[in-house]
Amino acid sequence: MEFKNFLENNPSINVTINAEQLIEVIDYAISKTKSEFEARQIPEQYLTRKQTAEKLGVDLSSLWRWQRQGYLVPIEVGGKRLYKLSDINKIYRKDKGLCSTK
Repeated sequence: MEFKNFLENNPSINVTINAEQLIEVIDYAISKTKSEFEARQIPEQYLTRKQTAEKLGVDLSSLWRWQRQGYLVPIEVGGKRLYKLSDINKIYRKDKGLCSTK
């Protein structure tokens, strides 16, 4: 940490490193950023067919049709169809005009 403190206290100093060292620094920064990002991730939540239909304001037949079209595809757990809340929220935001489509 002493070297880091030295650099922070002397921001205009020039530091020379070779390509191998630069790769090590980049790999370290990516690894640290990735682990911090993964630590903040919220676990996925799932809704039943009925909950999904209610949230989206559609009939259960719409969920069946959307599954066939690949628009909203559930996962099956123990014979039950469950829908990812993140997928449902994407459709909800799109329907309400809250997100842009490209």
